[in-house]
Amino acid sequence: MIQKEQELLEKKALEQLLSGKSLFGKEGAFAPMLKSFIEKALESEMEHHLSSTSSDGKNKRNGKGKKTIKSGLGTFEIQTPTDRNSSFEPELVKTRQTILAENLSEKIVGLYGLGMGLRDILSHIKEMYDTDISHTVLSQITDKIIPDIKAWQSRPLESMYCIVWLDAMHYKVRVDGKVQHKALYNILGINKEGHKEVLGMYVSQSEGANFWLQVLTDLEQRGLKDILIACTDNLKGFSEAILSIFPKTQIQKCIVHQIRNSLKYVASKDQKAFMKDLKLVYKAINKDVAEDELLNLEEKWGEKYPIVILCL
Repeated sequence: MIQKEQELLEKKALEQLLSGKSLFGKEGAFAPMLKSFIEKALESEMEHHLSSTSSDGKNKRNGKGKKTIKSGLGTFEIQTPTDRNSSFEPELVKTRQTILAENLSEKIVGLYGLGMGLRDILSHIKEMYDTDISHTVLSQITDKIIPDIKAWQSRPLESMYCIVWLDAMHYKVRVDGKVQHKALYNILGINKEGHKEVLGMYVSQSEGANFWLQVLTDLEQRGLKDILIACTDNLKGFSEAILSIFPKTQIQKCIVHQIRNSLKYVASKDQKAFMKDLKLVYKAINKDVAEDELLNLEEKWGEKYPIVILCL
C-alpha cells in the first residue's frame, strides 16, 4: 500500500513539475506526503494517550473520524483516531482545528530531505508541537515516520535511465524564529519502458555543484549506472559533476535557463529586439539553420554584447 501511494505521489509530482505547476500550491503533489505524516503522528499521539491515561484498560480505540484540512500544500482529508472516553485531544491538529499553522506544511515536507538526521527531524517536530510535548511522544512519532522516509530515499533504482532532469526549487522556511533559504533538489527520470519516475528529493541550504555531486553519488550507490541524456541548467561545475560519475552521459542544457542568463547582460532597451533575433536560433528547424541564425545574431549584436554571443 505504501509503495502504491509513493508511485502515485511520484507521478503527480513529475507531471506538475514538467507542466510548471507548483508542488506546494493548492492540490500540490506534496499534499499526500503531508497527509501521511499527520495521520501517523496522530496515531502515535493516540498510543501515548491510551498508555498514559488508561491504566485500567477500559479506555480503548473507537474507530476513526474524518476531517478536511487546509494548508499551504493543498486541501485534503485526514482520518483522525478516536477513543471510547472521547478524552483524546491531539496536539498537532487539535479537535476543531481545520487550518494548519503557518509554515507547518513546509517544515513537514522538510523531513523528507535526505540531508536531515534524527536530531534535525526531532527539532522540527519539537518546534511544531511546542515544548509541552514529551520526548516519549516525539520518539513514537519519529519511529513511525522515519522507516517510510528512509525506505523511499534508499530504494533501488534501475541501472539506466534514458532522460533525467536535475533541478532545484528554492523556498523559505522559518527555523528558530529566523527565515532560512532551502533548496529542494529534484531528480526526475524516464526509464527504458518510457515510464516517468521521481528518483529522489534532497534538501540543502543552497544549490551548488558540490551538493549535486553528493546527490549523483547517492544515485549511483542505489544502482544507477548510466544516464543517456541529462537535462540541467547552466550551473557552474554541474556538467563536470555529472560526467565524473556518469562519463558517457550527454548533457542537454535548458534553453529557458540559457535565455535568462543571456538577458542578464543585455540592456533593457535592447532585450525585446535581441529576443526576437534569438528566437530564430533556438526555434530553427535544424542545426544548419540554427548555426546560420547564430552567425546573423553575432553580426548584429556581437560587438555590443560579446559575452552573450560567446555563451550561446
